[in-house]
Amino acid sequence: MTPRPGGPVAVTGLGLVSAAGADVDSNWKTVLAGISTAAEDPHLADLPYRVTCRVPEMNLPGLLGRGRPRRLDRFVQLALVAARQAVADAGLGGGAWDGARVAVVLGSALGGTATWEAQHTRFHDHGPARISPLVLPMCLPNMASGEVAIDLGTRGPSLSVSTACASGTTAIGLARDLLLHNRCDVALAGATEACLSPFTVTAFGRMNALADPAQPAAGASRPFDADRSGFVMGEGAGILVLERPDDARSRNATVRALVTGFGSSTDAYHSTAPDPSGKSAALAVHAALADAGLGAGDVQHVNAHGTSTRLNDITEAGLIARTYDANPSVTATKGVTGHTLSAAGALEAAYTVLTIQHGVTPPVANLTRVEDCAGIDLIRGGSRREAVQVAVSHSFGFGGHNAVLVVQRA
Repeated sequence: MTPRPGGPVAVTGLGLVSAAGADVDSNWKTVLAGISTAAEDPHLADLPYRVTCRVPEMNLPGLLGRGRPRRLDRFVQLALVAARQAVADAGLGGGAWDGARVAVVLGSALGGTATWEAQHTRFHDHGPARISPLVLPMCLPNMASGEVAIDLGTRGPSLSVSTACASGTTAIGLARDLLLHNRCDVALAGATEACLSPFTVTAFGRMNALADPAQPAAGASRPFDADRSGFVMGEGAGILVLERPDDARSRNATVRALVTGFGSSTDAYHSTAPDPSGKSAALAVHAALADAGLGAGDVQHVNAHGTSTRLNDITEAGLIARTYDANPSVTATKGVTGHTLSAAGALEAAYTVLTIQHGVTPPVANLTRVEDCAGIDLIRGGSRREAVQVAVSHSFGFGGHNAVLVVQRA
């Protein structure tokens, strides 16, 4: 059955923290410049895989309060910074909202891996008496949404999403549903991830998912490039403030863009590899477009998942070539930020919003030679002025999770 259009929701606030910058403006400037943030990571100096995309140093005690960062895993710290940014950007918070009508929907695939690793080492080396009593509330993946709700005083639905690297996109889609079903009046939606810890990075390396460590760091993440060899792990958080358009207009809020459609599907093919036919991913695309009341010929721009792995890039390039009728421009921002896992879809949704708002599309960083992904309009060599009215953002995750958003000009 063809889905009926569910209606738009307005994006009135953005909060971004990634290796590209600790706020929205610096993120956008770096992504538009196509500057890779990958670098040798001193925390991983003794490991074979030691190139990552870390968030720039921040004064977390100053941002979150003295002593508080020590009680929170880094993935929660980043979520709090992004959430506060997003709420301030939307002109909300405090007396500007009824906390009982505000939802928080955040994704995290792995939760507090750095804390788990550190506490396990302490347990192994010093025994059970040295384990922190805060280890569980620091590590649980739902603590991102829970701590954001505590911090901002929101008492509406608080949900945690885990669909691997599709989590951020899925969270935004679910938050939109809450608004359209009148379960809330404002929703903070997105995802956070901070798992650049020795064990986790090594685990991805053992899967042969990471870029060849012999490559120079700055060129290691290269989506759709013929010389790509895997992804570079990153960290970050992206949070969008969503409202019903009439509510946003009633308080004279700035509407950056509209989220008009969401679609999801499952490959049912393999635990980690995408279905090379792309048929299930195409189901998510068509569901999102039908939800928005649009067709494949209406899409002008695609923010691709673009992991810089051979299987994902070839499968996604084929999906784009077969699915969209108007040869949309295509970007993939992981060449700049690295792969932030669950946070990727939230960051990329925000970049898609900024693309539409500012009329400029970012380039694919490190894209110099296209062979097996030819046939799609990849943005190369620099940003492109483009008055995009309709864009989509793709996210795909381990377990075969596919999630797609449609974003339109307000």
